[in-house]
Amino acid sequence: MSAATSNEAFTQFLLRMGDNTLILGHRVSEWCGHSPVLEEDIALANTALDLIGQTQMWLGLAGEIEGKGQTADNLAFLRDVWDFRNLLLVEMPNGDFGQTLMRQFLFDAWHSIQLGRLMSSSDERVAAIAEKTSKEVAYHLERSADTVVGLGDGTEESHARMQDALDYLWPYVGEMFQSDAVDAEMVAKGIAPDPASLREEYDALVGRILATATLTIPDTAFGHKGGRTGAMHTEHLGHLLTQMQWLQRAYPGSEW
Repeated sequence: MSAATSNEAFTQFLLRMGDNTLILGHRVSEWCGHSPVLEEDIALANTALDLIGQTQMWLGLAGEIEGKGQTADNLAFLRDVWDFRNLLLVEMPNGDFGQTLMRQFLFDAWHSIQLGRLMSSSDERVAAIAEKTSKEVAYHLERSADTVVGLGDGTEESHARMQDALDYLWPYVGEMFQSDAVDAEMVAKGIAPDPASLREEYDALVGRILATATLTIPDTAFGHKGGRTGAMHTEHLGHLLTQMQWLQRAYPGSEW
């Protein structure tokens, strides 16, 4: 395999990691000034800032590995919708507060396990990013899990809303554990784990929390690797990027 092909696969993996945190960070930031209580407004804003900070590291390294002079900002603001590599889960609409926190929990559980494995990556830069960000994600998981339990095992209405959120979002979970050629190369080089190898630990963690929350996991599941095609991806992400990228596209190259 040529060095160019190898670098392309590595770049794609890094884009996936950075796009996940970028898109979810932007989604979460949409609550700023709109949360149900001030404490939650601040907590969600801090979570969004953590995710954007992680994006800076992943996309910065992606630009470096790609070797075409791309910065993290270029990759975040100047790519079109079909070039993003995020999971469909993270771009799904916020819905109500319960849906936002359920989406966060389902991602946090996967994210925490993935970063735990990446801390043993054969690439020192990946391992360093994973170690640094894992501390933030451990807090994200603790908070989102506690909220899911509190609302799921709360009032009749809060329980119903959380079950609706789980029913809506669960079909997108399966994509996290699907593999393709990029994943195969990352596994072969010891850079990242096989996505399928995370499933058992994920199911145990999520299952324990959802049982405590008195919520029932649906039987439905679907998904395709990367979430880059299809009308759903184009519709949700396209609308989000319109908000996220308009300033840089209206005033190219501007710096603040």
